[in-house]
Amino acid sequence: MGLKQLTPHPWDALDSNLKVGDHVKGKVVVIADYGAFVEIAPGVEGLIHVSEMSWSQHLRSAQEFMHVGDEVEAVILTLDREERKMSLGIKQLKEDPWETIESKYPVGSKHTARVRNFTNFGIFVELEEGVDGLIHISDLSWTKKVKHPSEFTQVGAEIDVVVLEIDKENRRLSLGHKQLEENPWDTYETIYTPGSIHTGKITEIMDKGAVIALNEGGEGFATPKHLVKEDGSQAQLGEELSFKVIEFVKETKRIILSHSRTFEDAKDEPKKAPRAKRAPKKEEAPVINNVAAGTTLGDLDALAELKAKLEKGE
Repeated sequence: MGLKQLTPHPWDALDSNLKVGDHVKGKVVVIADYGAFVEIAPGVEGLIHVSEMSWSQHLRSAQEFMHVGDEVEAVILTLDREERKMSLGIKQLKEDPWETIESKYPVGSKHTARVRNFTNFGIFVELEEGVDGLIHISDLSWTKKVKHPSEFTQVGAEIDVVVLEIDKENRRLSLGHKQLEENPWDTYETIYTPGSIHTGKITEIMDKGAVIALNEGGEGFATPKHLVKEDGSQAQLGEELSFKVIEFVKETKRIILSHSRTFEDAKDEPKKAPRAKRAPKKEEAPVINNVAAGTTLGDLDALAELKAKLEKGE
């Protein structure tokens, strides 16, 4: 025997005018991780899958959006009267943020986002529900070499970003953080010229060398042989020393430094003594170019005799 057969099936009594796209109201009667069942009429339920609860692509549980007993409004997505199945959605009650993404988040615009999670190559952030973006690790800082995003920020923190590129089809934004500031390497190019000497502090030491934070900004690198001090000892972590710029490459953001060169090059240069001012020459006595000046009295007598003979025509 059956009791329910004494009354019409609820689906047979469902409003025949209901169709896909219509808005309905109901009460949440059953909830699970994958979705919630909403009763829109006595005995007629529809499923709101968790993917239809938000425009966000992040995997979440239905319990984050609603609870048993909640009165909700939804949109009919599918309706199969023969199979007596209905699927509903609530995210459709709001505009898809990606429909107007170019106007709301144009390339070059600045925004504040929330850090959702890290990867080895960058940070995934959320600008609003359903709008995610990626900050590549290379776009975090102009000067600091970030090995992992966790060194720069933390999950749940807010971070200022600039929109670099829009991928509407895949619903992704390429974002940058360092672009909020001017590129300091344009200035460094004029400061860290090869051969110039600057003061820096050793902030990290590894097998291949050391990282030096320069006082004028930015970081440089020195190999172990360039960390030898004048007394022969090796420079240590935390020491502040003078460094000579050996190489500057703006494209790869590389500054190669040497502490040893600051005193080695000075020794190699020949010590040039200052030139002494030449004393003015004393005025030399005039040379008398006169035959008579070197003649004797005897010579004078001979000349007088010769003169007399010439006068007599002899």
